[in-house]
Amino acid sequence: MEHKTEPFVTVLTPVYNGEKYLAECIESVLAQTYSNWEYYVLNNRSTDRTLEIAESYAAKDARVRVVTTDRFLPIMENHNTAFRLMSRESKYCKMVHAPDWLFPECIKKMVELAEAHPNVGIVGAYSLKDHTVICNGLPYPSPVTNGKELGRRTLLGGPNPFGTPTTVLFTADVVRSRPEFYNEASFHADAEACFDVLRDRDFGFVHQVLTYSRVFPENASRFDEICMFLPEIEILCKYGRDYLNTEEFSRENERMWDSYYTFLGTKVLRNRKKEFWTYHRATLNRLGFSMSAARIAKAVASKAFDLALNPLSTSKRIVKRLNGHWSPAR
Repeated sequence: MEHKTEPFVTVLTPVYNGEKYLAECIESVLAQTYSNWEYYVLNNRSTDRTLEIAESYAAKDARVRVVTTDRFLPIMENHNTAFRLMSRESKYCKMVHAPDWLFPECIKKMVELAEAHPNVGIVGAYSLKDHTVICNGLPYPSPVTNGKELGRRTLLGGPNPFGTPTTVLFTADVVRSRPEFYNEASFHADAEACFDVLRDRDFGFVHQVLTYSRVFPENASRFDEICMFLPEIEILCKYGRDYLNTEEFSRENERMWDSYYTFLGTKVLRNRKKEFWTYHRATLNRLGFSMSAARIAKAVASKAFDLALNPLSTSKRIVKRLNGHWSPAR
């Protein structure tokens, strides 16, 4: 596409204390083969050199704009604030987190696909997560998947091509049509937004590696330790009936709650702190549920019974699982 006919794209980086990787992130946007874009770096009251680094690039390229929040914002509120910076002229919106970066053809390839398929609301692609390619599983070379069918397959345990905010591009109209694009109460607001959009839009996919995301193992371990299963439960409760038939929803709902209470039973055995239980009760209440002491007791009893019958094998299995998925209790 010639620059004169290229649709306008807004690129966004909401960042807090991102000095370590921010320059690399900005450089990757500047290196895009696509040229008709604006780039907002939203500085969330950083206390390191983030603002200095961003302003140095803005001084050299008018397409780079730097905005600082008037107060420190929680992460999802910061993302929604970034979305609201998008210009009226923009047809597409691309987020890239400060520790991540884009391969040079990222925006060009994603926009080309969206332009060729008007009902596409989200465009994804393969992504390199440290040394592993993620967002795979969609059939090659098909560039478009029906949104309803993709949501159904994902909820039933199929491929999840959504990745992270860095890995996808949204059409501007789907962002503008929602007062708060991300649910600020949800840990998986990015995935939730995808399910919301795909109820009436299709999913485009470029079969190339177009983005890179860094892995921070300590963050993943902390997330699993605190809120495992709750984001999936929230998505299933909100969108399951939009994508699944009655039988499928009933089966997935039962499976999810069984897994969740097994998880809570394990936490009882590990003497989780009060804050853990307070968080889970509050989140369940927000979703319209209450915590079932009876189901937790049943899960604990099942674990204890298994341990009594197979003490050695059960102990090894539990230790292996905990080492692989959860950080030790502190």
